[in-house]
Amino acid sequence: MELLIVTGLSGAGKSQALRKLEDIGYFCVDNLPWEMLRGFAQLCMRAQPEVKRAAVVIDSRESVFKADMESALGELRENSVRHTILFLECRDDVLVRRYNETRRRHPLAADIEEGIRLEREMLGFLRDRANCILDTSDMKPLELSAKIESLYAEAAADEFRLIFESFGYKRGVPFEADIVLDMRFLPNPYYEQELRPLSGRDGAVRAFIRQNGMFDDFILTVKSMLDRLIPHFRAQGRQRLLVAFGCTGGRHRSVCAAEELYGMMKNAYGARLIHRDARLEADDIDERFGAKREGS
Repeated sequence: MELLIVTGLSGAGKSQALRKLEDIGYFCVDNLPWEMLRGFAQLCMRAQPEVKRAAVVIDSRESVFKADMESALGELRENSVRHTILFLECRDDVLVRRYNETRRRHPLAADIEEGIRLEREMLGFLRDRANCILDTSDMKPLELSAKIESLYAEAAADEFRLIFESFGYKRGVPFEADIVLDMRFLPNPYYEQELRPLSGRDGAVRAFIRQNGMFDDFILTVKSMLDRLIPHFRAQGRQRLLVAFGCTGGRHRSVCAAEELYGMMKNAYGARLIHRDARLEADDIDERFGAKREGS
């Protein structure tokens, strides 16, 4: 059985994530006490038919039980329960805004900022041990759902998930990335007025990026590296590899690189493609320059 422990900051999107996990086939339970974790896993394994994939949300609301998190995780290992931890992160200013918009009370304190501070301290143990940290600060609900699906959608037993993601360094490096590649050594289309409103999926931008030959050499080198590394990752039991390409804004060079590798490798590995910041950067460009957006 595969057990996914979903945790993180209140207001970061755990309920949204759990709903999506349920949609893609997980047996889901919200707010499960740590002391019940091993028993829950055993119930899933004894069920007829056996529950193959389960997800539980455990967060700061469970603090009233004064649970020993380390012992609970140790019991899972002792009982050979395969488990991973997904931690949902979010910036403090965004959390405060979300609480103010919904007029909810923070579960740990009447003062929202104090509650966030206490919760970060309380959940530090889990964040340090998380297999995947997902920052939802700039994600809309549909974007979070798509991200959860790309990371955890059911695959055949022998299927390896290769995910290519573009991002902008101005919004932070994706916590969940396994390999991060910096595309800022290439000329930046942002500074070309006619290219600025376009994206790395547009022919004119791609031609500009490829003009000195460095891009093609780099892409072929990365493909060769991945072809050599992936069999070793799979031999270690890894079912997913997320390769992230970054540039300043996440709309031109990184998008171009992710698209190129995706096109080359999608047939071999059933690759998936995510452009995390392309639309956000387009909105920024529209706001700053009044440019008419083209591309996606």
